[in-house]
Amino acid sequence: MDVAVKEPARNYVIGAWIITAALLLLILRLDLLPALLAGLLVFELVHVLTMRLNFVRERRARIVSVAFIAAVVVGLLSLTAFASLLFFRSDTGGYVLLLKKSADVIQSWRGMLPAWLIHTLPTDAEGLQGSIVTWLKEHLAAVQTIGQEGTRVLIRVLIGMVIGALIALRQADPPVDYRPLALALANRAARFGAAFRHVVFAQVRIAALNAALTAFYLAIVLPILGIHLPLIKTMIAVTFVAGLVPVFGNLISNVVVVVVSLSVSPYVALGSLVYLVAIHKLEYFLNARFVGTRIEARAWELLLAMLLMEAAFGVAGLIAAPIYYAYLKDELSAKDWV
Repeated sequence: MDVAVKEPARNYVIGAWIITAALLLLILRLDLLPALLAGLLVFELVHVLTMRLNFVRERRARIVSVAFIAAVVVGLLSLTAFASLLFFRSDTGGYVLLLKKSADVIQSWRGMLPAWLIHTLPTDAEGLQGSIVTWLKEHLAAVQTIGQEGTRVLIRVLIGMVIGALIALRQADPPVDYRPLALALANRAARFGAAFRHVVFAQVRIAALNAALTAFYLAIVLPILGIHLPLIKTMIAVTFVAGLVPVFGNLISNVVVVVVSLSVSPYVALGSLVYLVAIHKLEYFLNARFVGTRIEARAWELLLAMLLMEAAFGVAGLIAAPIYYAYLKDELSAKDWV
């Protein structure tokens, strides 16, 4: 996946490496990862949509076309995020109902669990939500809470999207001559953008397929068998969103589906577990095919990178790990070091 570039003298490249490493570290330390991902997403989408505009010779027309497409992309992404937020806070798709259902299942099974485990389980939805939040605060310090912190993250995401759109607009009429350090930094940015494109777009395809197969099971297979689970739309949405995080996201969606299935019967829960395991066996193959092939990395390499980054930076590190690792490996491969 090497990016074919013309590099300046070695000292400028080394300087660009140091600056890039410092910036990537600061992004995690300052909780700027959402802004970075949003900006990269907008830039890559605009880039893909404007690739066919090369035939537009007139400079002003090309810039206006790119600006229009960038505005549409930012608007659509904003509407999608807002619609998703409304869905998860609605009465039909709310996470509160999902927590309540999980608490009801746990409550119904309390009599069959060991005494030492019963005392550790919450008794209602509020207790379950409190336990989840407490655990996240203790183990995943980078998790953002709803309120002022969530608003700040939203503002950063919007700013990131605007920056991505402006950079895409700049690329509609790029400079022809770079100074040496600027050229080296531009090459690093191109490699990082390629890493983001390969990892994220592949993961979106995997998450979409995973959600589609889960929807087929929940909305078609189970009803045919006379089994009707509650909160199907919420579970499908959670499966897609969680699936955007490689490997670990599957654990979240699996637990949700199995717990809700347990509200019907243990046999349904067992069937759901078997089906989900089969899906994720397929997903591991697809992950290796879509992501691993793109960045020339095996599954254990990505898992190790995710484990180390999560230990160092929490959730932000977990999400950034595949992209950072893909970029690092591309840089090393370009020098024939790995």
